[in-house]
Amino acid sequence: MDAGCSLSSSITGKDVRLLKEKYPGVPVVSYVNTSAEVKAETDVCCTSANAVKIVKSLGVKRVIFLPDDYLAKYVASQTDVEIISWKGICIVHDQFNKKEIDDIRKNNPGIKIIAHPECPPDVIEASDFAGSTSGMIKYVKDNQPKKVMMVTECSMSDNIQIENPNVDFVKPCNMCPHMKKITLPKILDCLENETGEIIMDKETIEKARISVERMAAIGR
Repeated sequence: MDAGCSLSSSITGKDVRLLKEKYPGVPVVSYVNTSAEVKAETDVCCTSANAVKIVKSLGVKRVIFLPDDYLAKYVASQTDVEIISWKGICIVHDQFNKKEIDDIRKNNPGIKIIAHPECPPDVIEASDFAGSTSGMIKYVKDNQPKKVMMVTECSMSDNIQIENPNVDFVKPCNMCPHMKKITLPKILDCLENETGEIIMDKETIEKARISVERMAAIGR
């Protein structure tokens, strides 16, 4: 139950309300890695895969984009929309830096380096490709590079390597301490004994649902 998320914990519903007061009429786009309380104050949610599409679909000149500052910068680089961002970061992706990318490229000639847009801008710039988790998976599947490094949570490479046995993965071992708290025995305990139940008030649920359904309607 104490497994959290650095992005989710970086912002509250109150923070969003204050932003809306500061920038009246500016739509709020929130990453799915946020609490229901934040989603309830949000116009539309997004994932890393559809963040750019969601922002463009609003047809406005300014957008409040929460809470990942790096993903906000990535979206800004891919659109003509002015992005008002929040200073949240993913503690895993924030650990990467350009020097590390350059060193790995130097020590592995011909390697393809693909980064998640939650990474710092200089890391994305030093990479061959930037995209969501599904985007990175597609890149590996379609291109079958001899050697690749996925600049994201360490375990992702293990999962993708199973389906791409001919690709050599250089694995950065930056692990999410929250994700690693979630294990199969704990999931089994939740299912068998109905432990870890999360109870929310109906108003928050209904308000949060709207932003998620709007995202689903726009799609990827």
